[in-house]
Amino acid sequence: MKKILLLLANGFEAVEASVFTDVLGWNKWEGDGTTEVVTVGLHEQLQCTWNFKVTPEKLLHEITLEDFDALAIPGGFEEAGFYEDAFSEEFQTVVRHFDERKKPIATICVASLILGNCGILQHRQATTFNHPTSKRLAQLESFGATIVNERIVQTDHLITSSNPGTAFDVAFRLLETLTSSENTMKVKDLMGFR
Repeated sequence: MKKILLLLANGFEAVEASVFTDVLGWNKWEGDGTTEVVTVGLHEQLQCTWNFKVTPEKLLHEITLEDFDALAIPGGFEEAGFYEDAFSEEFQTVVRHFDERKKPIATICVASLILGNCGILQHRQATTFNHPTSKRLAQLESFGATIVNERIVQTDHLITSSNPGTAFDVAFRLLETLTSSENTMKVKDLMGFR
């Protein structure tokens, strides 16, 4: 069984988290059965970007990072307080743990800024929210990342993406990394993506 830590910051976008629970959940029941997602946060209740409240299964201090095979992080909004948790020392510790062990880390949209803030994107290719009106690409570049203007950028075990519209693709990319392309195509087909 491959355990995926779904790390949720206050102010995260619910749809960006739900793609991981759905794709990896479909795999658990309809694919090869090898993935299990555990939702984890710093607070007993988390506020999503659009006033949706979520209770994570575990608090960060209750888990053992060594028990997990991959890390998934949805993005969120500054106005909703996302970066308070996202740029915390606790989140940095988690990201560094997975990076040092070369375990898959999948981020959607501005969640890649968490990787940049940790210092692990120095001279690595990555992307983040790339709308022309946004300051986020420049912010990611200021963390030392080499910006690539693609929807999804995978560098070694790190997956970054450019906007919420990439969410399902990122979740499927993580599933393929953890299982196989054949299994991922099966899950995609069952979910109506083919």
